[in-house]
Amino acid sequence: MKSSNVPKPGESLAEYVHRLRLALGMSQQAVAEKSGIHVQSIGKIERAHTTVLKAKTKRGLAYALDVPEAHLEAAAKGVAVEETGALKFCPQCWKPSNAPDPMWLHVHAHYCFRCGSSLRHQCIQCEAPITSLKHRFCPYCGTAYTALKKAE
Repeated sequence: MKSSNVPKPGESLAEYVHRLRLALGMSQQAVAEKSGIHVQSIGKIERAHTTVLKAKTKRGLAYALDVPEAHLEAAAKGVAVEETGALKFCPQCWKPSNAPDPMWLHVHAHYCFRCGSSLRHQCIQCEAPITSLKHRFCPYCGTAYTALKKAE
């Protein structure tokens, strides 16, 4: 996870979301479409008219801006975030280009609640931590995140 994706000390939610959106080269409309949030809501967040995010908004915004929900929560509360650096997902149930299920991201989750498979938080081939599900493959070795076993 890039350190530029972590909220800066004293950075408000509005400033944080605006900075991330510009860094990704996205318009408010593009963020709204990717997150499933109304474009006026994105504007309200960036103008600091909305400072508390509902779960659906936080989840969608985190997915659209490619950051953990914890980072948005930290920015909203004005506190430092402990960077975890890894996501968890079910290799059986996750569909590429979809946000991970929020239940997979719970700190105590180790198995998929749908199918019972072990949740994955690192590449099965090179064991690098998975820091983004924006792409389907490990950026270090090229292995598909949904691969069922290590290549020989």
